[in-house]
Amino acid sequence: MKVILFNGSRREKGCTYTALNIVAEELQAAGIETQIFFVGGRVAKGEVETVVDEATELLKSADGVVFGSPVYYASPSGEMLMFLDRLYWKAESELRFKPAASVASARRAGTTACLDVLNKYTTYAQQPVITSRYWNMVHGSKPEDVLQDIEGVQIMKTLGRNMAWILKSVEAGKQVGVPQPVAEQKIFTNFVR
Repeated sequence: MKVILFNGSRREKGCTYTALNIVAEELQAAGIETQIFFVGGRVAKGEVETVVDEATELLKSADGVVFGSPVYYASPSGEMLMFLDRLYWKAESELRFKPAASVASARRAGTTACLDVLNKYTTYAQQPVITSRYWNMVHGSKPEDVLQDIEGVQIMKTLGRNMAWILKSVEAGKQVGVPQPVAEQKIFTNFVR
């Protein structure tokens, strides 16, 4: 099994990466392969289509995903939003039914609004949303601060363990013949006559 963790920060090894890495360590301890894929800085440089193409390829072998973003103006980074807009348009079929989690990193506030935005993408593709024991957030201005956020660290560890449990439960279900839902053709309603 494999989980791809998408880092939507402009800083490749900053606070968001630190949070995602804690989740990845728990997944690895449960025998699940992980890869942290840097999105933010590359999208800021205008590489959005290349990044989306690479992510789409990675998703073909992924069993779950985690989307991490810093909080900018009480929302995910613009880079993460641009990436997710394009990714869910292009690769919805590769995301569908794959367990997903969102992680927000902030100096102080805006995390719940950020998580709300990130989680809306996953529900669009019928992805089971993985939770922790509280909202999936960490606080700090630099990676060392995040590691001192002992509640945030515990939340990230619990998130990793919960993701591992759900992935293994899905796999066990497949082995005993529990069928995956079949995606229906979408119906679009327009209220303008």
